[in-house]
Amino acid sequence: MTETPDEPLSPTGRLFMQPSSDEVINCIVAGENPIALDTLKSEISNSLMLKHPRFCSLMLRDRRGREHWRRTAVDVDRHLVVLRARLSGADDDEAVSAYVAGLASSSPLAADKPLWEIHVLAAHNAVVFRVHHALGDGVSLLSLLLTHCRRADDPARLPTVGGSRASAASTLLTRQRWGFWEIVKLLWFTFFYVVEFVLRVAWLSDRRTVVSGGSGVELWPRRLATARFRLADMKIVKRAVTDSTINDVLFGIISSGLSRYLDMRESQALRNGIQITGIAMVNLRPHTGLQELSQLMSGDPGSRWGNKFGVILLPVYYHGSEADPLEFVKRSKAMIDKKKLSLEAPFSYKLMDSIISLLGPKLASMLKYRLLCNTTFTVSNVVGPQEEITLAGNPVKYIRPTSSSLPHAITMHMMSYAGIADLQILVAKDVIPDPRVLANCFQDALLELKAAAEAALKS
Repeated sequence: MTETPDEPLSPTGRLFMQPSSDEVINCIVAGENPIALDTLKSEISNSLMLKHPRFCSLMLRDRRGREHWRRTAVDVDRHLVVLRARLSGADDDEAVSAYVAGLASSSPLAADKPLWEIHVLAAHNAVVFRVHHALGDGVSLLSLLLTHCRRADDPARLPTVGGSRASAASTLLTRQRWGFWEIVKLLWFTFFYVVEFVLRVAWLSDRRTVVSGGSGVELWPRRLATARFRLADMKIVKRAVTDSTINDVLFGIISSGLSRYLDMRESQALRNGIQITGIAMVNLRPHTGLQELSQLMSGDPGSRWGNKFGVILLPVYYHGSEADPLEFVKRSKAMIDKKKLSLEAPFSYKLMDSIISLLGPKLASMLKYRLLCNTTFTVSNVVGPQEEITLAGNPVKYIRPTSSSLPHAITMHMMSYAGIADLQILVAKDVIPDPRVLANCFQDALLELKAAAEAALKS
């Protein structure tokens, strides 16, 4: 039998193996019924996941410190962590959130086996999938996770994921025809945002507020809360602001919700317009979705599996009061529209890729850490299944991803599922001791936006 040769990590994979960039994606899948452990184990053993080389490989370093993947036999039992006792918490959701918050700050994955685990919280009907970020980005890993699932209304079919559209960044890169003013705008906005990005990495920092993190904050204990939004409510707001998107509405909610929270927590009055900068990950693949999974897993040179995303800066602004709450969405839309006309995301991807290849992952990790310390929060938005699904025959109540702790005091990951969008809010509890209050600020912001949108649509 021919032995499979070791495969080097991609530049981004090497970045995620550095101590200051070591990151694990934790995804909660809650079931309606008790977890059938044997059925779940059988599903995993026969899944596409165990056919993927990344999930069947150890990460090893050679004498020069270069990282490599080496194929190994997988013992599924070593990757299953089963907890049968009830965890402390007022209800199942609170208990599971507290458990995952603990994992986020203090539980790295063991290096003597492939870098993934599945925690079964039997008493709470929940499963936590843990995958190291070096194995792939959120889009790739979500696609792989959902191959374990089936539609509740048709068990023979895979879930329908609504994220098959091209991203704005990849559309810019593949557009065939350009107008003169489009080229001018592309060059101007790219120059402006690239300069801003470089300054953020170098020294430019947000003003300190009660939600600011900083160096060392990634080591602090965490709490986790969830803000729940109805997609129907977000779409009402979307219709009221011409040509807006769900992402525009989300950032309007974040801007309004953070302003509400700062009003409650800040001891001194803040000046309207103070910038609070977020970091968002932008998918750079032309397409996403389960229909692409066979290509993602093919292993050929054109395969897009792995980490292929750029980083953009997304500023939101404090406003103590607004006569028209929709102004939060309108400002967010204006900002995001300009970002879509730039190559900031591809630039950040190529910059980090080049630094890792030419100067090594340690320098790239240091620069990434500085960028996090100079900004205030991380946010992502992933489109999940459109219909209700099952995992190992168990109807799924919700799917909620989050990640390891970062120097940010706030990390937010939103994922939609069957008409509901859950925003997971991971906070450093010594900075934000009341994440449930912050979640309520976001939920109240959407309700206020919805009321303003309904009034605007009637007028």
